[in-house]
Amino acid sequence: MIILCKLKFTKFTKIEMSQLDLKIGPKIKAFRRQLGIQANKLAEQLNISPSYLALIEGGKRKIDGDLLLKACEQLKIELSDLTTKSDLNLANNISELLDDKLFEDLDILGPEIKDLVNTNPKMARALIKLGDNYKKKDHELVNKVENLSGKMIDSRKTSFPGEVVSDFIQENKNYFPKLENFANSVFEKIQTNNRTRYMSICEFLKKEYSITVKDIIPEEGKPFSKIYDKNKKELLLSDFVSLETKKLFAAAQIAQEGAINEINEYLSNFSFPSEESEKLTKVALLNYCGAAILMPYKLFHEECKKQKYDLELLQNTFATSFEQVAHRVTCLQDPKLPGIPFHMLRVDIAGNISKRFSLSGIEIPRYGGACPRWNIYSAFTTPGKIQAAVSKMSNGEKYVCIARTVEKGVGRYGKSKSMLSIGLGCEAKYAKDFVYTENLNVSDKKTEIPIGVSCRTCDRLDCSQRAFPPLHKKFDVDINSRGVSVYVTE
Repeated sequence: MIILCKLKFTKFTKIEMSQLDLKIGPKIKAFRRQLGIQANKLAEQLNISPSYLALIEGGKRKIDGDLLLKACEQLKIELSDLTTKSDLNLANNISELLDDKLFEDLDILGPEIKDLVNTNPKMARALIKLGDNYKKKDHELVNKVENLSGKMIDSRKTSFPGEVVSDFIQENKNYFPKLENFANSVFEKIQTNNRTRYMSICEFLKKEYSITVKDIIPEEGKPFSKIYDKNKKELLLSDFVSLETKKLFAAAQIAQEGAINEINEYLSNFSFPSEESEKLTKVALLNYCGAAILMPYKLFHEECKKQKYDLELLQNTFATSFEQVAHRVTCLQDPKLPGIPFHMLRVDIAGNISKRFSLSGIEIPRYGGACPRWNIYSAFTTPGKIQAAVSKMSNGEKYVCIARTVEKGVGRYGKSKSMLSIGLGCEAKYAKDFVYTENLNVSDKKTEIPIGVSCRTCDRLDCSQRAFPPLHKKFDVDINSRGVSVYVTE
């Protein structure tokens, strides 16, 4: 193993090593404790004194390369387990949680949050669970008051089971190799039929699982999208949904019949706070597998590279929906064949976030609405058209972000459809591989759009779209003076 570690170690240059916020010593301590190894025992194995090990684990002494590799061997871990960056999503969620007015007198700083995530990620996740529970109880209390008073006194939008799904997907980096393998085996059997593959999927369900797919028009007053009758072995699909959605439902049914053991295995490795959150996550995995059947990993990855992630071209190539393609590109996280690490979110016209996932490193709010400067909101002003922009966070990080609206449902004449906005983005360093940067000057600071996470956590006081004051800064209201917003006097 030590030879393998040496090979991996050579990949890190001195500059890269210095740029990484390693905190290697505390991480060694955390892994040692997990394995139940005493400090003096590990010191003996590393041929150093217990006092010197204590200095390393306390972050007071750096560890040289050979000793680091030896520690990896004794702890039976990979070098990357000690040298990877902090879990950005976890750190961001902790930051947002601690920005609540409940903690404003504690003055907890960013480096302290990073230290917690680096040294004790389990404790950080425990804090998130406590925060979720606090918000949930607060939400329930508000609802009770609303029911008693008959008045709406708050517009809180957090869907707590949905947040659990997001956490589950984030923890697995939206990549589930066992489902990918199953999906590929199915695709090999159905790809020989028509381009839309809807008929071939239906035929596969009939042949392999004796399930009949029926397209029907729902009765008046009894709308539905799909119904699976186990007794009759019939999958009823509404003609009020699009063909692309029907295909996904049918493909997800294949996953339900043939990959349920793999799905249950993934679910068993995660602690769910409720039965409803676990069921919702199972639906998400069924849809993941269904999308993988329609867009198998290797073929989809090849097309993404060839078409530079042009979502509308990919949509045409695989005869899928825009949202399905946008979601699928975030799944390309096979270490042997990786794609661009994207973030994705979906919002409605009221600003409710119903889907969120980030591998790009951008912060997406957990407990409230996102920054109104994000183009995912302005996309509603140009329905059906892709908006592309270079967004700059307050920490200086730049991202290429695109957004486009989509309509949900087909329905009959006179029936309203729901409109959503899909946002997708990546770090600016991937600009050359992303088709939407061809008409953008990524290096031009004048075209950058300064954004934040949410008003509560953003310190940009020069923002004319600020809806709330930042929780971590005091402000005064001057009746004789006003800045760009009521919360800014200068």
